[in-house]
Amino acid sequence: MRLEREDLLRAYRRMRTIREFEERVHREFASGGIPGFVHLYAGEETAAVAVCENLQPGDQITSTHRGHGHSIAKDCDVTAMMKEIFGRADGLCHGKGGSMHIADISKGMLGANGIVGGGPPLACGAALSARVLDNGGVAVAFFGDGAFNQGTTLESLNFARVYDLPVLFVLEDNGYAESTSSDWSIGGNDPVRRAEGFGIKGEKVDGHDFFAVYRAAQEALEAIRNGAGPRFIHIEFTRYYGHFEGDAMTYRPPGEVEEERSFLDCLAFFRARTTQGGQLDTAELDAIDAEVRALVEDAVAQARAAPPPAPETLTTHVYAAY
Repeated sequence: MRLEREDLLRAYRRMRTIREFEERVHREFASGGIPGFVHLYAGEETAAVAVCENLQPGDQITSTHRGHGHSIAKDCDVTAMMKEIFGRADGLCHGKGGSMHIADISKGMLGANGIVGGGPPLACGAALSARVLDNGGVAVAFFGDGAFNQGTTLESLNFARVYDLPVLFVLEDNGYAESTSSDWSIGGNDPVRRAEGFGIKGEKVDGHDFFAVYRAAQEALEAIRNGAGPRFIHIEFTRYYGHFEGDAMTYRPPGEVEEERSFLDCLAFFRARTTQGGQLDTAELDAIDAEVRALVEDAVAQARAAPPPAPETLTTHVYAAY
């Protein structure tokens, strides 16, 4: 594994963009400016970015109801994303998808999904298409610990192994399936062994460590591209906010999030490792922080000013046209 300086700066920028985007959406939702439901990805940045940094432009991903981070990691337009979340006509999905169904097919981001476990079957379809077309493409299914107990996910693991599909399954274990601890809800308490039960090689990694996730994704995707079939990664971290915005989080121990932010922040770890190792310096990372804050501020200003979809467009984009 070798990451050049430009790679490190790009990865940090994307992780910082996810964090700033989510923190700002949190505030905007609390003020009443955003319609519908919102599920935030803050604290989980390493998974989306470290995996997607190993992807090629033609590769495709499926997401969850917590999809902003995956979208940014797959290089979706941040301003168009903010407009979509505000329900504006020129949003990424013309204001019709909102937070839970944000997508950009042109970037290979096949969409956030309101159905728990809805993404893995779609990833299998994308992987099967890539193999039939013989275009070298790979699909990645991001899903949570709750989705890991869904039949759709388990059937997808089986299907991918039977047909040796070029698909990477990424379990984003943030500790809670809505409000239920994953330590209790996942039978056997060992997701890697469950994947191995389908004949799929897996690995568990610390989601606070960007470099550990990057290495695991790099090795898994290299094996997939070399014809080894599907792979599985179990990433552990915690989310900084509740299952949804407005969640009182009474199921979480007192001080859990505060301790996570203080001692296990993946962005702080990344900064410390790259600056102490001499690959990057603090000033350039601070400059990225400022640029990202300005980007998100401008995105919010544009989203507030943008018009909503016209009523006559209600029935458009319902069916695909071929």
